[in-house]
Amino acid sequence: MAAGRAAGRAAGLLRGGGAAVVAGAALVAGALLPPGAAPPPDVEVAAATPGPAATAAAAGPEDLLTAPAGNPFVDGWYADPDVLLDDGTYWVFPTTSAPYDDQTVLDAFSSTDLVHWTKHPGVLDLDDVSWGRRALWAPSPVERDGRYYLYFAANDIQSDDEVGGIGVAVADRPEGPYSDALGEPLVDAFHNGAQPIDQDVFVDDDGEAYMYYGGHGHANVVRLGRDMTSVVPFDDGTTYREITPSEDYVEGSQMVKRGDTYYYMWSEGGWTGPDYAVAYATSDSALGPFGEPTRVLQQDPAVARGAGHNGVVNVPGTDTWFLFYHRRPLGETDQNARVLAYDRLTFDADGRMEPVTMRVQDDFSDGNTLGWDTEGGLWAAQRGRLEATAPDGGRAVLDTRFSEVVAEARVRVRSRDGDAGLLVRVTRQGSQVLDGYYAGVSGAGQVFLRSSEGGEWTELASARLRGALARDHRLRVEAVGSSVRVFVGDGTTPVLEVDDDRHRSGATGLRAVGRADLDDVVVAAAPPSTTEVSVYGDCEMGALLDTYGPGDHTAVPDDEISSLRVPEGYRITLFDGPDQTGESLVKTEDDPCLVDDGWNDRTSSFRVEGPAGR
Repeated sequence: MAAGRAAGRAAGLLRGGGAAVVAGAALVAGALLPPGAAPPPDVEVAAATPGPAATAAAAGPEDLLTAPAGNPFVDGWYADPDVLLDDGTYWVFPTTSAPYDDQTVLDAFSSTDLVHWTKHPGVLDLDDVSWGRRALWAPSPVERDGRYYLYFAANDIQSDDEVGGIGVAVADRPEGPYSDALGEPLVDAFHNGAQPIDQDVFVDDDGEAYMYYGGHGHANVVRLGRDMTSVVPFDDGTTYREITPSEDYVEGSQMVKRGDTYYYMWSEGGWTGPDYAVAYATSDSALGPFGEPTRVLQQDPAVARGAGHNGVVNVPGTDTWFLFYHRRPLGETDQNARVLAYDRLTFDADGRMEPVTMRVQDDFSDGNTLGWDTEGGLWAAQRGRLEATAPDGGRAVLDTRFSEVVAEARVRVRSRDGDAGLLVRVTRQGSQVLDGYYAGVSGAGQVFLRSSEGGEWTELASARLRGALARDHRLRVEAVGSSVRVFVGDGTTPVLEVDDDRHRSGATGLRAVGRADLDDVVVAAAPPSTTEVSVYGDCEMGALLDTYGPGDHTAVPDDEISSLRVPEGYRITLFDGPDQTGESLVKTEDDPCLVDDGWNDRTSSFRVEGPAGR
């Protein structure tokens, strides 16, 4: 906020509709205006500033934390992305995610800024591979000596009695068209138990080229000839060297080199399930041996499941890296419903890959609404923002499931009798009949927080907002436990604060009545309360059930608790009998999951203790 201007809390506690409400007010020259009172003519509750997504997009790929215009970054069902950087252009080659018999064409996508993507359909068609018949997948692109090589797997062979394996196609341009270079597979059999699929080709600094591949729990590396279409023996005379890095290895090999360290990456878990994940191990040699495996990407029950099979790209001249991968939207159950995403990959001071965060944001600079489900009125991404025309009200919702959430957006209301803003913890998602919280700005000059249950709206709190109509306002909502707070501008004090427990978890989105522009949407998990233990229905701390302070408590019934968020210095003792009796187990902030111990099915009561036994 500008100097001398701030937002403060009203002194009075209002009650209504089952909620304890603290209504916001403007603090002017040390005087707290009562709720509903108009500020002086030269005072605004909030000043608009560009959101972080807009700032990141303007700075270029080297500063991005994720896809600034939203994930998925391209339209359609795709999986297994690998990346080629060629003369300043990023090329992504994915699998077309479809039933195996329909999986016969490979598309590619190109971008110079990681925001605007051009589709290049049919760069390779199985009709042009004489030995191919089905299951064309996992393309791996490489440029060498001015030619482009696209390695692929086909036919999903299950034994050496079948025709198929890993092939290679060649083209004079990255977009193809590619033609089969050999007329037969490059690798057509199981060696060391490794199914010939999911290859990645890596050219080292000394010019040596290697191909890493394998399924059925085994991984191999082979050495490629200078022609990039032949396999040649290693110096010891062997050809197929097993490098399986972990007993959890499944598929999806990827080799990355940073400095003098080699990072071998792979996918674990079942590709059709939520536990699909990416792990890595390091070595000082491209051929291993590789060290302790570590997971770097896995599902986030609030954002997406089944995250895996990745590619990696480094922005030239920087230490900025991006992990490209596929994931399954939360609302999709079909095994082929997979989309492409990318997020920032970072390293700590010791060179270890840090866990990748699946970030949620959209600045609409790509001119589309991928990932948004819209209903009611017209919603269009154009001129770098989301424009809504919804005379009777409408909504745009992201497929997320946050419990403790912070969401922000830039909001401009263009109708005097309209309003627009953020939806959080939404369950029923109709344009008119929805359940959840709505924090918004009205053209009549208010910032408000409302709750909807079955389309019945209850206003929980409101405050006057000068200059609300046709001006940008940065709106932020923080929902932690039963506390829901609304901020406007850059203020650190909430304009509105409500204690309400009607909506505990759900989707995040936008709502508009009349005409409005919305932009720079960012959604993330909110920091939890530091004075209460939170209990969740998901093992990954999703689906908030309740929060508890120090004392003795009865467990949520029906074995619903699967994980805990325990503040630093606190601990929770679980009991398998009522009233803190029977066998017990102590959990702290370092050990929050109950499923591995079986206590998600055993907990009948528990005790929360704070610092110094409080």
